[in-house]
Amino acid sequence: TKPDLVAVFGADHIYRMDIQQMIEFHMERKAAVTVATLPVSVDEADQFGIVQVDSGLRVSGFVEKPSNPPQMPGAPGRSLASMGNYLFSPEVLREALIEDSINENSNHDFGRDLIPALINRVPVYAYNFMTNRIRGDSEVNLSYWRDVGTLDAYYEANMDLRDARPHLNLYNAYWPLRTAYYDQPPAKFVFDENGRRGLALHSVIGEGCIVSGGAIRNSVLGRSVVVHSYSLVEDSVVMDYVDIGRHAKIRRAIIDKNVYVPEGEEIGYDLERDRQRFFVTDSGLVVIPKGPKRERSVL
Repeated sequence: TKPDLVAVFGADHIYRMDIQQMIEFHMERKAAVTVATLPVSVDEADQFGIVQVDSGLRVSGFVEKPSNPPQMPGAPGRSLASMGNYLFSPEVLREALIEDSINENSNHDFGRDLIPALINRVPVYAYNFMTNRIRGDSEVNLSYWRDVGTLDAYYEANMDLRDARPHLNLYNAYWPLRTAYYDQPPAKFVFDENGRRGLALHSVIGEGCIVSGGAIRNSVLGRSVVVHSYSLVEDSVVMDYVDIGRHAKIRRAIIDKNVYVPEGEEIGYDLERDRQRFFVTDSGLVVIPKGPKRERSVL
């Protein structure tokens, strides 16, 4: 059947949004294209694609990472950044894609090519993400949007989840996140001895994890991670099925799935040594790639 609308949304962004509210805006304006936007300060605008609008939010221009960004009407010092999320009338999108596909000078990019080409031909509007309301979220949560296209941005988005009042609230019962569910047991923390205490502080721990006499601080652990005795994990993102050996010390690291960290290993303490074995970002994050799938170790 022919769709009424086509939604094109970026897959590497993290935010919570009621898309129906954007659809209602699109329909009320009789728009052919609607671009989701977020107000940013003009000092930050050179990091984004910036949308120029009139007082009714109709788009009149689009500039990529401008040095002199256009400002929002009635909001000096603020510019509207494109979030990379779009609603299209199906026929408008179809014709634009066909036309762009045969344009040898095009980068074949929505933000740089398709949207600018449509601005003067059909009604293109900017939807202000700050007007989107989610039941159960506070004002603090309204502006949360993270582009996780880099390792550092991915790390920071995970760190955001640890806060006592996180900007992205995973515990909003009125707007739960629909994701995959796995038949795994709850996380557990074992041993309560001096120097050998299973604990996690200011952290998010996934199901099936066993923190066996080790300590977790300021970190995010995925599913079925095993942390053995006397080990320490700080300021890190640890993905599913990682096994961290006894006396290991890890800080400021991203560890992919199925990695075995040997007993006594240190990661994040000597970056020159880490660079010889792993990838280290400019900010000093140690990134360890996915390990081979294997049987779980026995405690």
